[in-house]
Amino acid sequence: MLFWRTITQIFFREVRPRGAFNIPREGPVIFVGAPHNNQFLDPLLLSLEVYKETHRHVQFLTAAKSMERKAVGFFARLMDSIPVSRAADSAKPGAGRIWISPDDACLVLGEGTKFLTEFSPRMQIMLPKSVNSALAEVSEVISDTEIRVKKEFGGESGKGTARIREKLSELRSEGLAGFEYKKLLFVDQQEMYRHVYECLNKGGSIGIFPEGGSHDRTDLLPLKAGVSIMALGAMANDPKVQVKIVPVGLSYFHAHRFRSRAVVEFGTALDVPAEYVEMFKQGGTQKRDAVAKFLDLIYDGLKTVTIRAPDYDTLMLIQAVRRLYKTPGQHLTLGQVVELNRRLLEGYVHFKDEPRVQTLRKDVLKYNRLVRDLGLRDHQVPRAQKAGWKTLGLLTYRVLLLVVWTILALPGTVLNGPILILASIISRKKAKEALAASVVKIAGRDVLATWKVLIALGVTPILYTLYAILATVVAARAKVPMKWRIWTPFLVIVSLPFMNYAALKFGEAGMDVLKSLPPLIVALIPGQQRSLDKLKAMRVHLSNEVASLINDFGPTLYEDFNEARILVPSASAPPSSGTSGLWRRKSSTGAVDAQGLGLTHPMTWIDERLFGWSRSSRRGTSAWSGLADDASRMNSSIPATTTTLSDLYQQVMIKLWRHKNRAVVKAHMPTYNGYA
Repeated sequence: MLFWRTITQIFFREVRPRGAFNIPREGPVIFVGAPHNNQFLDPLLLSLEVYKETHRHVQFLTAAKSMERKAVGFFARLMDSIPVSRAADSAKPGAGRIWISPDDACLVLGEGTKFLTEFSPRMQIMLPKSVNSALAEVSEVISDTEIRVKKEFGGESGKGTARIREKLSELRSEGLAGFEYKKLLFVDQQEMYRHVYECLNKGGSIGIFPEGGSHDRTDLLPLKAGVSIMALGAMANDPKVQVKIVPVGLSYFHAHRFRSRAVVEFGTALDVPAEYVEMFKQGGTQKRDAVAKFLDLIYDGLKTVTIRAPDYDTLMLIQAVRRLYKTPGQHLTLGQVVELNRRLLEGYVHFKDEPRVQTLRKDVLKYNRLVRDLGLRDHQVPRAQKAGWKTLGLLTYRVLLLVVWTILALPGTVLNGPILILASIISRKKAKEALAASVVKIAGRDVLATWKVLIALGVTPILYTLYAILATVVAARAKVPMKWRIWTPFLVIVSLPFMNYAALKFGEAGMDVLKSLPPLIVALIPGQQRSLDKLKAMRVHLSNEVASLINDFGPTLYEDFNEARILVPSASAPPSSGTSGLWRRKSSTGAVDAQGLGLTHPMTWIDERLFGWSRSSRRGTSAWSGLADDASRMNSSIPATTTTLSDLYQQVMIKLWRHKNRAVVKAHMPTYNGYA
């Protein structure tokens, strides 16, 4: 586990668990993860967080096709994964073209087809992507040109059938008789279920992503029934086995990017209803109903821990609104950011047809375009100031600081250059291959991070060995004493990881500095001040409108709207027990950063105390102004790092502080509109 944790800590800048207290400490458990947006890293993060909290080992179900690949299969076997054969992995094109009978939606007709030789009952037919790759199970093969399916393509609602008939009309207008199709073999999963039941009977843990495969969509795919069958089957086989289902949501901030952030959220454990187990034992229709009903319960559980946007544009809108809706002076943890996104999305989906919501959407999108046109980011807009000598001095200082961090990061960057280049090229190639072979992926981004990690794991040892050999050759040619020639390769191999990690941290610090330059540059450009003033005024207006909208519509959606706020007045936040200083600075809530400045934001201390750039310095934190009068109202020029306390601990502390300072909270409530 130490090896895998090292890998994730290198790839991700931050991984936060949420609701880890919901993980059962003993007994059989099935961890149900979604959405499956980061192929190989999803199970890795989930299993690491479970092990960190409970020291339980999770066995994951992995596609047999993936385990056949050398790299993925090797690491999947290291994690003791259980192979699962999928019918879609063996899909092959069928002869001729097919269409649905105009009189019977379950009767498939063909031209040039060979149904008698190519199909048998329980096999499946898959239609092309143009009709969402609809599937249907074969129930009877009538002739070479006629076949009957168990249910309509796309479900019994009739919408799928209507879409297929509409597309068929388009094809026939082009002179084509029907659809191309693929045949899927029936896969017997008895061996897989035997492994699962054996693990659960021993009180073990199983991990599964019931969507069936990784994808890069913003919403969940339909869940496969396997997870429901596993839980019900294990309890039906042995009444002593009490299986619990733990829904797990994985939320990424740019999942495929190196040094991104992630939140692993564990929902409340679900018990398997006894009545469903009895129905499962009956077999036939009763069994199918029990599986379907329990699958619905699992889906409802996943809803509580996942962010399910109907499309990418909606997700971007919600994130923009979340940035606008923020209590001045309060910083959210990653877990709180995810929860706020989820609730904002729920509110938007519920009220999206309201005229005020439609107007706000249009204004937010316009604001985003203006911010992008100026080369800024939203969090930089409030800090943009009128140009002056202090602005020029701060820009000069940060440019010099950027040069320093760049020089320090350069050696490691150059040494790791081959890894970065190869990982980028090969991962994009693999993404294109995955996209071509998939019926659910949009851009294939879900495999990018996986291949970046795999390439790095494969290339790094080879590259380090090459550097050790080159260093030894150089030492020999320089006629270094024999003692040091012998030690040279070992010293190189041992020192390279530390050098590269230092370069990584220096590079992050440099990127933070680089991202802080645009507002300074824009402020110094002649004629841009008017645009900045307009943008700042627009942001204030939108923030007020967002808060007003939430206060008006929130209580109608949540009965406990006022009691379950995520954002609370900054004055009500519990004070930090730490002491601020050069390496530990005060956040805007008066708390002290848990991680301190370090290499994360190296310019903050001088910014605030020497240049007096931010409001906090003008109120007394700069070297020229003495101490601040009200620490709870400070607002630093760089956002404070998130706290390392668990979300549960934070919630308890905030409740205690609220109770103690109830009068203060009530006084601020009308101003700081917290949202549930």
